[in-house]
Amino acid sequence: MPTPRTAPPTRRRPLRRQLLSRRAGALLATGAMAAAIGLAGPAASPAAAAVVPVGSGSYSDTRPPGTSGPSDNTGAPVTPKVTPAAADRPVPTNDWWSSLAFQRYPDNPYSTPMYGHPLTYQATSAGLDVGYPTTAAITGEGRQYEYAHRRDLTLGVTGLKSPDTKADDWSDWTVTPYWSDGSRTLRTTIGHGLPFVYAKGTGGDARVTTAAVPTVFADRGSVLGITVSGHHYALFAPTGTDWTVSGTRFTADLGDRDYFSLAVLPDPSALDTYERYAYSFVTGSRVDWAYDAGTVRATYTLTTEPQEGTETGTLQALYRHQWRHTTDPLTPYTYASPRGTMKVRESTSFTTSQRAPGVLPALPESSGVDADRLRGYLTDVVEADDPFAGATDTYWTGKALGRLAQLVPIAEQIGETGVRDELLGLLKGRLQEWFSAGGEAGFSYDSTWRTLTGYPASYGSDTELNDHHFHYSYFVYAAAIVAQYDPDWAAESAWGGMVEMLVRDAANPARGQSAFPFLRGFDVYAGHSWASGHQGFAAGNNQESSSESANLSAGLVLWGSATGDTALRDLGLYLLTTESEAISQYWFDADEDVFPASFTHDTAGMVWGSGAAYATWWTANPEEIHGINVLPVTGGSLHLAARPDAIRRNLAEMERENGGPAVEWRDLLWEFESLADPGSARAKWDAGHAAYTPEAGESKAHTYHWITTLDTLGAPDTEVTGDLPTSAVFDDGSVRTYAAHNHGTSPVTVTFSDGVQLAVPARSTATTTGDGEPDDPPPATGDTFRVVSGGTLSTASDTVPGSDTIASADGANHDGTPYQPLVYEAHGVNGTLRPGASTAFTLPVDAGTTVALGQQARVSYDLTGDGTFERTETYHYFATDPVPGWEEYTQARGLKSATGSLGDLRDGTVRLEVWPAIGNGTARLETGTDRSVLVIPYS
Repeated sequence: MPTPRTAPPTRRRPLRRQLLSRRAGALLATGAMAAAIGLAGPAASPAAAAVVPVGSGSYSDTRPPGTSGPSDNTGAPVTPKVTPAAADRPVPTNDWWSSLAFQRYPDNPYSTPMYGHPLTYQATSAGLDVGYPTTAAITGEGRQYEYAHRRDLTLGVTGLKSPDTKADDWSDWTVTPYWSDGSRTLRTTIGHGLPFVYAKGTGGDARVTTAAVPTVFADRGSVLGITVSGHHYALFAPTGTDWTVSGTRFTADLGDRDYFSLAVLPDPSALDTYERYAYSFVTGSRVDWAYDAGTVRATYTLTTEPQEGTETGTLQALYRHQWRHTTDPLTPYTYASPRGTMKVRESTSFTTSQRAPGVLPALPESSGVDADRLRGYLTDVVEADDPFAGATDTYWTGKALGRLAQLVPIAEQIGETGVRDELLGLLKGRLQEWFSAGGEAGFSYDSTWRTLTGYPASYGSDTELNDHHFHYSYFVYAAAIVAQYDPDWAAESAWGGMVEMLVRDAANPARGQSAFPFLRGFDVYAGHSWASGHQGFAAGNNQESSSESANLSAGLVLWGSATGDTALRDLGLYLLTTESEAISQYWFDADEDVFPASFTHDTAGMVWGSGAAYATWWTANPEEIHGINVLPVTGGSLHLAARPDAIRRNLAEMERENGGPAVEWRDLLWEFESLADPGSARAKWDAGHAAYTPEAGESKAHTYHWITTLDTLGAPDTEVTGDLPTSAVFDDGSVRTYAAHNHGTSPVTVTFSDGVQLAVPARSTATTTGDGEPDDPPPATGDTFRVVSGGTLSTASDTVPGSDTIASADGANHDGTPYQPLVYEAHGVNGTLRPGASTAFTLPVDAGTTVALGQQARVSYDLTGDGTFERTETYHYFATDPVPGWEEYTQARGLKSATGSLGDLRDGTVRLEVWPAIGNGTARLETGTDRSVLVIPYS
């Protein structure tokens, strides 16, 4: 097949307007990154233009004259490359597989490499190339690591020579490419986390060709086990057929059947397990999320259809950001990937549960801020000749909107209502200009690509559909601040309708709509967004500024809160919670378990499908490599404080690479540092605030307020969360400060996870230090964990009392085998095994008046936190009486069974499971008290 062209435009913003350094240029040449290509396109016909009203605003259904829409790299217009079956569906650009549908290169009508993980893919004329890269290559003078796609084998049908490959079907994280040459057809289904490739072919035999001479380790007729280049695969033809082996070619006569599949095996011994699910074809994927009282839960589900037999289960591999937050059982099987170890689950679904990070419109008022000084900084902004600094396109206008929006709440804090209203007027005026078609700036809808693009455009937001979530994040965030003060302006019948058009373009939460694809930029399984609209790179898709992606999520939380749209608010919480963990793991390597040992950097400026790079699109300046995943700093940035150790490593590396402290983006990096070490950041501000120019999206007013507020209140404490999304906690080492903003028209009481409550008047921000409660309660002894509702084992002594319901055994006997268990876990546990000590627990249980119930417990120890439990202890069940009142189930009931051995815990996991062993009725388990505890044999 033709080699795809690999010259991307300079997609990110050239803040310093300079040529790439030689070192950065060497990096960008790797992984299919290269120099920019100029783009041009045919002018739109103004005669055909129509203005579409949306409330008080409007957009055009035609591009402005002289502008371009989606194009290939020569500037020629392109249309979605899909089959008739998919012609009426909005194409999900900005995905891991988008090159199937967006033909970026005229000589490549197939695809560029696609990184599903653990498998990688590339469509060719003959079918689907498949690879499983397991070793990282370090490129670009050590600045990039890549698990690059390399073909192990090609799956197809005999004789297939298709002129192109099209997208035939897709779901939340799977896609079905389609080939046809007029005589033969091939459809395959591939996806994130799928160890299988599912194929249906007509007009020829099933065919697999390998890139090297394979070793056959198993031959069962219709099932073949082969090893290619050190990677183990299984080939599955319909039962009763037989694979014919000829060198590097394997064929099977499908007869009157059309299905076959292959799988990458973690080990040859797994063949039997994988054969069980080889004919249970995945037909779709879906994520569902819910927010409740400070916690986001997400369930990831695959739909399947058996091609023969009755098996409907499957196997799927979870990324690190997923398996760290699920209590669902996992198999011992693992895979390598650019995101660290993937772990395999034997099921069609799994659920993750995470604390939702708080989002505030602004940091709360504090005594550390000098009102006169802040007033002077605010005056500098509002009295500037051009508060928008000449911004014209969507990106730079957005940056200016974000800069001004952050100042509105802090002007109000010091009583500067006139400045507040002036800022609001500036925001409304510029937003309304953009939200009204026919002027110098506005939005146009492309009905072919089902996208809303702002013109003037920039950085390929028009021709490549890049970065919509980055650009529009600032518009949504600014509109949310306006809505906080002027709900009438934000009404759907006023200007809110246009805000939600931008939301639907970048992050449409609804499937099945004809106008926009579902969550255009956000990859629900990868856990983060992608920036390129076409994904036309050898390294897959990419995202540089994870923080601007998170800015959209924070904007959705604030917009939904301000307008009363809880569904949109909860979407923002799901996106922010999920991407926050992905950022921590894949950009900042917070656990130091993702980046390969040969990659010597502590942070990545860009994440690619194939790996990550210490780079940006426009400069090799370390300040900007580190700062691009920090900006903009807002009340939605507090999630970054969850890993202060990673922040310190990040900034230490920046100074090493920079040859000293930050100069150009010092304000951003001071603000970043203040999330971990506020005092240090304040000292740097005091020493250097007079001699710097703010980053384009920043102002001295905001930076001063941010740094001095955190220096006074302490860094964010992300371990304590409120049951209102717009709440946060700060800890200065001796006192916690609790803050919340109530967008509603009635007072609310916010309850925090440590039991503190805060009354917040309507349309106000309030703070408290706990009303006399201990701000930093003494921890329980290190070996004693309270059993806490929500699935937690906690050493804190201030947990909230409650109870959880133990399911019914439904009349069956589950003695020794967990059935619908309650699961509680502690992660990151370190301890030295005490000689002669053993596990102990006290579990208050109550069956009420129900007769003949029995509850059972199992305690498991994962000594290193890698998902494998080295020691499991199952205790005899406890038969409860039919008298209401708590009874104590303890380890004195004795061990029923135990497997494995104990050892020292090093960042380990301790798990307690409680389930119904016998009976037909529910029971209760007391939680959150010092009577419901697990004591582990460690010091």
